[in-house]
Amino acid sequence: MGKRKRESANLHKEARRSESFAKLRNAPSSPRKMRLVADMVRGVEVFKALGLLHFSNKQAASDVEKLLKSAISNWEQKNGKKAESGELYIKTIMVDAAPMLKRLRPAPQGRGYRIRKRSNHVTIYVDTINNEKDA
Repeated sequence: MGKRKRESANLHKEARRSESFAKLRNAPSSPRKMRLVADMVRGVEVFKALGLLHFSNKQAASDVEKLLKSAISNWEQKNGKKAESGELYIKTIMVDAAPMLKRLRPAPQGRGYRIRKRSNHVTIYVDTINNEKDA
C-alpha cells in the first residue's frame, strides 16, 4: 500500500471511530419490507423510534428495534455515559439487498417456477443532536 493510500485509509478509520453504528446482516425479509420500517424511523429521536418500532405491526420492526438498541449500546460504550431522552437521534439508516436464495417450485406440465428468497443488510448510525447543530 502506498503512502498516500495508507494516510487516506487512516483518516477514514479515525472518522469512523467517532461514529456509533450497528449492522444487521442477512436479515431474512425482503429489502422492500425492511425499507418501509426504516423510513418510519429515519431521523427520529432514538427513544421515540423505539416506541414506534415496539408497537408496529410489521415483522421487520422487531429486527430493527433490536438493532437500534445495539446501536444505542455501542454509543454508550464509546462515550462512557448513558443515553438520555432527547440526546440521540438516528442519523442514517440504510437497507441494502443481500444475496438471494434461489429455489424451484414444481409447476404443472413438468415446469418449475423460480422462488427468490430475499434477504437484506441494515445499518444504523446514531449521533447526538448537539453534534448536528455544531456542524
